[in-house]
Amino acid sequence: MVEVDLHEARTAFARGDWVVAHDIWAATELSTLTSEDLDDLATVDELLGRHDENIAVLHHLFRRHEDAGRPGAAIRCAFRLAMASRAHGQRALSAGWRARAEGLLDEVGDDCAERGWVALLRMFSALGTGAVDQAASHAAVVTDMGRRHHDPDLTATGLVAQGRVALYSGRVSEGLALLDQAMVRVVSGELQPITAGHVFCTAIEGCQEISDLGRVGEWTAALDRWCSGQPGLMAFTGQRSVHRGQVLRVHGDWAGALAEFALAAQRYERVNAPGAMGLAAVEAGDVHRLQGEFDAADEQYQRAAEVGYDPQPGLALLWLARGQEAAAQAAVARLLAQPGGPVQRCRLLPAAIEVLLATGGAEAARTCVDEFSSLAAVFGCLMLEARAAQLSGALEVAAGDAAGATPYLRKATQLWSRVGDPYHRALTGVLMGRALAALGDTTSSRREFEAALTTLRELGARPAAAEVEALLEPTALPAGLTEREAEVLRLVASGRSNAQIASDLVLSEKTVARHLSNIFVKLNVGSRTAATAFAFEHHLV
Repeated sequence: MVEVDLHEARTAFARGDWVVAHDIWAATELSTLTSEDLDDLATVDELLGRHDENIAVLHHLFRRHEDAGRPGAAIRCAFRLAMASRAHGQRALSAGWRARAEGLLDEVGDDCAERGWVALLRMFSALGTGAVDQAASHAAVVTDMGRRHHDPDLTATGLVAQGRVALYSGRVSEGLALLDQAMVRVVSGELQPITAGHVFCTAIEGCQEISDLGRVGEWTAALDRWCSGQPGLMAFTGQRSVHRGQVLRVHGDWAGALAEFALAAQRYERVNAPGAMGLAAVEAGDVHRLQGEFDAADEQYQRAAEVGYDPQPGLALLWLARGQEAAAQAAVARLLAQPGGPVQRCRLLPAAIEVLLATGGAEAARTCVDEFSSLAAVFGCLMLEARAAQLSGALEVAAGDAAGATPYLRKATQLWSRVGDPYHRALTGVLMGRALAALGDTTSSRREFEAALTTLRELGARPAAAEVEALLEPTALPAGLTEREAEVLRLVASGRSNAQIASDLVLSEKTVARHLSNIFVKLNVGSRTAATAFAFEHHLV
């Protein structure tokens, strides 16, 4: 009877019916199972999100291999234990199993596949300390060992690891080519389920980090099909929901995105993956922030922080939206001062620029825009190029160069349309409306504002919509300022001298000085710096 059941378990495993295979194997004494059955049971436990059972089976299997004098097989068990512990936030246990695997290398030959799996653990350790060059060297060993020993799982894992490290080093074309090579092995069905899932998610996450939405969408759809074909699968389904949510958010389905992030959080909680839970929380927080649901956003960012996931720079943008400008400025200054590679900088810089432009840090913003534009050109991803053009236009609008802003904004509009991102397309339209108004084309300006407002209302982007409504229906100017005085104040805030203001407004310098004197009296300030601060605080610029 047992033999029949075990045969059924093996058959269920072969067809990907993890629940049936698990139920039969789990009802059998571990000591009576073959090593192959134990290995497959550990795989099933991991796929079903049964972490504790997975660890127990791997412990048993590790001891069996050690007792039988099979160091290579024991190394593979130690690798799996190190990775499982790492995924569940157990860093000390992960380090311990890595050391155990390292210690067993003396018992195997110099040229064996197991050295590739240990090299992968060394790569993760190097990345944890920021040693990207060392990580790249270890990743290359992984791929080399996989190819030499005709191990498709090791080869694909090495390729995807090399690809991610190349992205971190700014070698984007090379990195994407390596990710593509790894993904070919996944979609052709060459890999074991655990390896396939890890390669899927590692490649998609890397492309998401550099905003390569084309690959993210294509591979997320493939991941969705892969997950759907495996009854009871729990592992990797959280990542699938996160990536689906990211795609939906870009394309304007914010309700759908929030539903996916919530599903991802539930699945991550079930498998106890704290870092991944933090990612899902930050993604949800970002959407709530754009919707003007600030308390909900704050709650999500706090949830991320509680599991050790940094909620910045989204939290700084939340503080800015709530009027906590000093907190936002301090956070951005700290983040910009931290060391980071090109991938990290691409994630940080757009938010930093937004904060700096909103709080009067035009010079610092220009430095950041230049850096981001350079990175976008190197990365060559459509979304980054669109964002760089939009931010360049925003900078010129803030600096008072409306004519200089319009070419950037036209480019951004075209690129956002190609990406299919209605939110950023609308924000670009708002900037274009401001630039056209400054150039005196009020009719075209209003058309831009109205089109943007329609989109923002449809999206539910309430804070952005409210700003456009204020532009379309301006309220009384603060402190009793006249329209001309407000014009002068805006130019002062952009850093213009009296002579430049006179030239821009076709006035004499004496008239500009008189306006400025009246402004100082009405605002009860004594310097251009204080007047500039007033302008930003009251959203005159």
